[in-house]
Amino acid sequence: MSEWFFVRRGLANGVMNAGTAVGGLVLPLILPSIIQPNGTQITLRYLAVAVFASLLAVGSGARWSTNQSFWLILVVTTLQGFAYFLPILYLPTFAKDMNMNEEQASLALALLNGSSVVSRISLGQLSDIFNPWLLTTFTLAGTSIFTFVLWGAVTTNMATLSIYAVIFGALAGGFSSLWTGFVRPIARDDPISATTMLGMLMLSRGLGNVLSTPVSSALLTGSALNYVQSGFQHGSRWTRLIVYIGAMFAGAAMVGLVGWKRERGMSSVLLHRTP
Repeated sequence: MSEWFFVRRGLANGVMNAGTAVGGLVLPLILPSIIQPNGTQITLRYLAVAVFASLLAVGSGARWSTNQSFWLILVVTTLQGFAYFLPILYLPTFAKDMNMNEEQASLALALLNGSSVVSRISLGQLSDIFNPWLLTTFTLAGTSIFTFVLWGAVTTNMATLSIYAVIFGALAGGFSSLWTGFVRPIARDDPISATTMLGMLMLSRGLGNVLSTPVSSALLTGSALNYVQSGFQHGSRWTRLIVYIGAMFAGAAMVGLVGWKRERGMSSVLLHRTP
């Protein structure tokens, strides 16, 4: 992609990342019809074959560049990865705990992924215009606030759960589309360095995704006092999980704020040094 797009590279990255959200929008709607006649194991094998086929054309990477800004965004990406996939994983279960049916639970997930499609394209385009550190701080902080307020305190029915799903997808779903905004000034149009750094960011996010699953399972099981109440209601088994997700996004936003202030400071120094 770095060799094909120059001016609107962020938008191109956003369109590319929107493909995963499209899959998240479509799969919850079609998987039940595949699982019912074939079973879970056969369905997973079908998915494994499809994923393997899509990876056959992936090329190899090369030496990647390092500096303080890259390490900061790597930390942000890891923290975000420790929280981002959990609402996608648990919102259907949360909906069932609120006595919603299977269709309503699937709808909440579909709304989240649908808004993620728009978010990934929009944030990718915005990263071509605005500072990616500022966009990162704003979206991650907003995700943290809405997780605490909407999911934790306000969500009591399908309408409010749907609102949270849409907002979460809109704010958190497009984070990966901002990566090119960070990589571009470091790689300086070196496609090998850009590709490798993007691979490192994907790896760090995947690490958070894998490790967050046992952590979230322990939090959810350990707080299982009442399987009907939800959010921050007294006795809810979801309280600690929601706090964990909100705290991870808040921590990622704080690191993003550090990166933004650091970049502003460097820009100010360079401005004063310019004759």
